[in-house]
Amino acid sequence: MDLEAVRTFVAVAEAGQFQKAATDLSITQQAVSKRVAALERTLGVRLFIRAPRGAGLTIDGQAFLPHARELLRVAERAGASVRPGRCPLRVDVIASRSAQSGLMRGFHRAHPDIDLDVMMLFDIGTAVTALLSGAIDASFRAVAAPGRPLPEDIASVRAFDEPLQLVTGPAHALAGARSVPLAQLTGHRIWMPGIAPGTEWGAYYDDLVAAFGLTIEVTGPNFGSDALLDTVSGTSALATFMGEPARLVWPAGHGLRRIPVTDPTPVYPHSLLWHRDNPHPALATLRTHLAATTTGHDAAGTWAPGWVIPR
Repeated sequence: MDLEAVRTFVAVAEAGQFQKAATDLSITQQAVSKRVAALERTLGVRLFIRAPRGAGLTIDGQAFLPHARELLRVAERAGASVRPGRCPLRVDVIASRSAQSGLMRGFHRAHPDIDLDVMMLFDIGTAVTALLSGAIDASFRAVAAPGRPLPEDIASVRAFDEPLQLVTGPAHALAGARSVPLAQLTGHRIWMPGIAPGTEWGAYYDDLVAAFGLTIEVTGPNFGSDALLDTVSGTSALATFMGEPARLVWPAGHGLRRIPVTDPTPVYPHSLLWHRDNPHPALATLRTHLAATTTGHDAAGTWAPGWVIPR
């Protein structure tokens, strides 16, 4: 059904005259007549009784009028849901307990007037596709991994570096350390079942292993961070890496240790990605917020793969 014809029908019904409706709509009376006639053909009924003093609704016109008004209201709501400045800012983060999620909570506290949708896509390929289609407005990713150059329409900026910590159970040989040099982790089994081949975080840990001779195991299904911590807490053989800002909660009896890694500290480099033509006004606000609240890019004593984009 032609919404402009429906809009014209409502205008005539409210004005009571074709000429008055034409003036209200800034079109000609002939255009009003053609739109109403087309709508009548679509519906198969007459909507108006034309008289010298105006136009009155037929019984069918009276029945259709409330539905026509509702059609226009639904159309306005549909447009508002995606209109720049009216739709939520849609941001992709890796996980609900991740550093990016924490950053977005801080952004929401600083800008409670901005509607925000936070979602979790799988990898950089999925995120870039969503950015290109307009399904999301921004994404936090490590870029650009080998063989994964960004499309020209996608812009990126290094947002922040996330230091990694070693997490062990109380029986682990390193559990009592206040910090541990990265080289000292050689020979220890680090279990990270969430690493998926071909992802940007997979490329990051491949380079970390190659650079420092670490042993990172990815065997077993990934049941999430809670199940991972349950396993690590009960063994002396396994440890894992977690981001320093990551929000972790575990039962008191687990006795887990979060140990800083030093000399150098491996950092996971997060960049913010967005479509260059994205008109959402809150996107600039997010970039300004990140620039003002995040630090630690390429700091002395840290390590990141050589392929990540510079600050």
